[in-house]
Amino acid sequence: MVIQAKPATPRLQHTAGDYDFFYGLKPAKHVARETFDLYTADTKDQRPAVIFIHGGPVPEGQTPSPRHWPTFIGYSDLAASTGLVGVTFDHRLYDMERYPDSAQDIAEVVEKVRRAPQVDPDRIALWFFSAGGPLAADWLRETPSWLRAVVWSYPVLAPPCDWPGDVERFDCRQAITGAPELPKLMLRVGEEYSSFADTQNAVIEATGNFESALEVIDVPGAVHGFESLKYDKREREATDKAMDWVAHALSQDA
Repeated sequence: MVIQAKPATPRLQHTAGDYDFFYGLKPAKHVARETFDLYTADTKDQRPAVIFIHGGPVPEGQTPSPRHWPTFIGYSDLAASTGLVGVTFDHRLYDMERYPDSAQDIAEVVEKVRRAPQVDPDRIALWFFSAGGPLAADWLRETPSWLRAVVWSYPVLAPPCDWPGDVERFDCRQAITGAPELPKLMLRVGEEYSSFADTQNAVIEATGNFESALEVIDVPGAVHGFESLKYDKREREATDKAMDWVAHALSQDA
C-alpha cells in the first residue's frame, strides 16, 4: 500500500544565487510516496520517467537523505521542464560492500515507479551518479523492453579489484557488451579521480570494440559532483544537454 507523505514545504523558484546550480527552473509538482518522490509538470498525464540513482557511501540515517538533496531535486525539476517525470529515492549504499542491497533497492523502486499513475511504464531511463555507476551492470546484461536509456555522471564503473563481493556482477567494463543497442550516455568531468577515469576509459574503449551505442559529454575543468557547487554556465549547459538527450531517447519508439 502506498502511504502519502506529509505535504512538502513549498519550494521557491531556483534563483541565480551563488549556490544554486539549477537557477531559473520552476519547481515541479511534487508527489511524495513512501519510498520515492516524483517531480512532474503535470500529475494528470502519464509521462516518461528518469530515475536518479545516487552514489555513496552515504552514512545510514543521514539527514537529509539523498532523495531530498537539492542536487537531485534540481535534476528532477530539470527533468520535469523537458516533459519527463524526475524520480528520487534512497538505496542502501552505506558502505562499498552493500552493492547487492542497493541493486535490490533499485529493482524494487523501479517497479513501484512504473506503477505510479503519473508514469508511462514503458519509457524509463536510469541515471547513475558517481559510485552508483556499477549498479548499471545488471541492467546492461538483462535489459527490459521498458528501459530506454542509461546515463552515467562522473561514474566509477567497477568495484575495486580487491572488493570482497562479486566484482564481475558489478563490472560495467564487461557488462557494457550486453546491450549494444541501448542508448547510453556518459558525462565526464575534467577534474576526475584517476581510478574513476580509468574505468570510464575502459568502458568507452569496450563500446568501440563491440560497436555498442555510447555517447560522451565532456565537461573540461569541472570537478566531481559539480552540481553541488555554485552555478557555472558551461557546466549547466552540459547538464541541460544531457537531459535533452534523455528526453529524446525516451521519445523514441522501441
